[in-house]
Amino acid sequence: MERIEHMFTKNPEGQQMNEDGTEPSGPPGEGDAPVMPARQDGARPAIVRRAREYTGTPADDRSVGSYGDSKKLIVGRDIALNGEISACEKLVVEGRVEANMKECREIEIAESGTFKGEAEIEIAEVSGVFEGSVSARKLLIVRSTGRVNGKVRVRQLEVERGGEISGEIEIIPDTGDSE
Repeated sequence: MERIEHMFTKNPEGQQMNEDGTEPSGPPGEGDAPVMPARQDGARPAIVRRAREYTGTPADDRSVGSYGDSKKLIVGRDIALNGEISACEKLVVEGRVEANMKECREIEIAESGTFKGEAEIEIAEVSGVFEGSVSARKLLIVRSTGRVNGKVRVRQLEVERGGEISGEIEIIPDTGDSE
């Protein structure tokens, strides 16, 4: 067999041999080959997890929540929404909404929120700004930071000190049935 100048060669039986023609003393991988340093488990990069913005119902509860939870729409602080909203159990406005609401149960306008349009609902709670026409079949609450401008039809009205209502106000007569 012709010897080629390599670190290892093979003998006629196919076994690996050292440069000097002797067989290696141990299994492949042992001997003069450099050894990798042991891995240390303590040196791992930290995983940064993003905190959830909304701290309401836990995610597990919302996925199998009640009927009301599944039809909740939240418009965040820096979001603008235009259009028509229907069949919504609860609308929470933290940003800006220009829309007409029908067949909805409740609207909550946060201090940072603005709603422009028409709303036919059962309950309205205004801490921000409402401009337009609101018909609250049960209750309208204007918080101390809230302003309502426009046409208001309501069965019951609560206005905290500092809250403002300007425009036309009509009280819906109580018919005695519980809606």
